[in-house]
Amino acid sequence: MSPRKTTRSSSTTSTPHLLEPRRPGRRTGRLLAASVAAAACLGTAAVPAFAAGSSEPVVSRGVTVPAFYDPPAQLPAADGALVRAEPLPLGVSLPGLDGRQMPGTATRLMYKSTDAGGGPVAVTGAYIEPSAAWKGGGSRPLVALASGTMGQGDQCAPSLSLQHPLTIGEGTVSIGYDNIAVYRFLAAGAAVVVTDYAGLGATDRLHTYVDRVDEGHALLDAARAARSVDGASITPASKVGLYGYSQGGGASASAAELQSTYAPDVNLAGTYAGAPPADLTEVMKGIDGSALAGALGWSINGFAQSDPSLKAIVDAHTNDVGKAALKDTSTMCVGDAILGYGFANSKKWTANGKSLADVIAAEPKLQAMLAQQRLGNLKPTAPVRLATGVQDDIVPHKQAKQLAVDWCRKGGDVTYEAVRLPNLGDKIMTNHLAPLLTDQGSAISWLTDRLSGKKAVSNCWSMPIQP
Repeated sequence: MSPRKTTRSSSTTSTPHLLEPRRPGRRTGRLLAASVAAAACLGTAAVPAFAAGSSEPVVSRGVTVPAFYDPPAQLPAADGALVRAEPLPLGVSLPGLDGRQMPGTATRLMYKSTDAGGGPVAVTGAYIEPSAAWKGGGSRPLVALASGTMGQGDQCAPSLSLQHPLTIGEGTVSIGYDNIAVYRFLAAGAAVVVTDYAGLGATDRLHTYVDRVDEGHALLDAARAARSVDGASITPASKVGLYGYSQGGGASASAAELQSTYAPDVNLAGTYAGAPPADLTEVMKGIDGSALAGALGWSINGFAQSDPSLKAIVDAHTNDVGKAALKDTSTMCVGDAILGYGFANSKKWTANGKSLADVIAAEPKLQAMLAQQRLGNLKPTAPVRLATGVQDDIVPHKQAKQLAVDWCRKGGDVTYEAVRLPNLGDKIMTNHLAPLLTDQGSAISWLTDRLSGKKAVSNCWSMPIQP
């Protein structure tokens, strides 16, 4: 059994394992103040504890996770099979003139997938049946959306952010920023399914952050699970589009590579991969010392869970500060990580005072693990639009462009978009987040065109002259 990352409210105090989180507690006053300010700006109140049906609920940083997210002991055999479903109230919705809720009717999901080790895993997520008619050609399609980085705590799950766009707990802040893309697809009449990824939401394991196989499988199986939702208008023949930015861009890119062998029954029409972390060695260097430095903890925690043989290496190379950071980050959302570990340098976490990049360079097993995570070794079987900001220094531009080059060399149908913006500040995430906003409309239009049956036009020929 994989270690839990959350604590039961009735649990007794004990000394946690390296990858098991601390008992949730209050964080600094500045985080609380920031949370209140964020709530005031967004017009959203602090989220109360969720009503859990279990007498022993899972609590992550003061937020009680609904009992729905506790996986059962046994899972179905088929990938994408529904384990359970229930209505999901959308945090932002309006009554339509015809009596239906706008932009749609949501259902919370738990479905079966297969993890990177070949074992069964319960994954949660959400399906939204749109109220709007599909405005493209043919029958209603499905968009399988992979969220950008949300964190590693269960309270950060994208499906929960659809219900509570702003979540505030005891030292935790989570904002559902990808909800904007979800609602834009719904407005176009496309059905949307959102995956929480392995272990983000589901309480039986840690979230395996940026694990390409776990993420790719979870996204493809979400598309399969959507077909079985009561009231869903999509069918196995419905065209499917994959959409994701940042962590989500890596997940959609991975799913595009794995679809032909893992899920050939998914009728894939196109994939949008924005700012994909294709080469984790380079991405790690971009994150180290940045506002998102806490993501290093999520990566280490997840990979050590997937491959238990890495735990001894992690223990040997981390000092007490590093071990504490790994425990702490394992229940954090993005807001917590920025306030708690923003601009942290990994040299302060290691036993020998060297950077994480230097530690990995000296460990063949760690190098091999990262090599296995590299995207671009497989050819996507449907058109892909890959966008990357030329100033992106968090998920570095150069490694994202290289993924497009690798796919083009394999004969992929690739539309490459270099998002040209001025330098908006080094290591503070603005160079990474700005392309998400400025390119989103074009990305959604491109994907809806693929779902409408329009042919993509590859620009692989232009790669030598692209920035």
